[in-house]
Amino acid sequence: MELNDDLSNNQRFLSETEHAIRVANNEVIHKLVPPITSERMLSFAVAIAKLRAQYIQAAFEFADKKPSGGAEGVAEIDELNLHRNRFEVAREAFIALQRAIELGYVSVE
Repeated sequence: MELNDDLSNNQRFLSETEHAIRVANNEVIHKLVPPITSERMLSFAVAIAKLRAQYIQAAFEFADKKPSGGAEGVAEIDELNLHRNRFEVAREAFIALQRAIELGYVSVE
């Protein structure tokens, strides 16, 4: 019987903690982020699509130049890396927002 009581206590604890985390995230995020609407989500997605396109464009430009791997290729790799980093950081931010919505950390309009 004790094991069942412990399990019930643990489940209650987790449920209460998850709720408190949800409330805390909701309060903190809504202080900094204006209301989230479908228009804003789509705008965010379009911005990421543009970064993705720039990254892909840079990759093709890199491939078309066929760098020899010497010093001149380093700058081209740095440029490609810059585009990759911009795209990946923005994509991760979008994923974080989606996850926050799924977990109830933000309210949507």
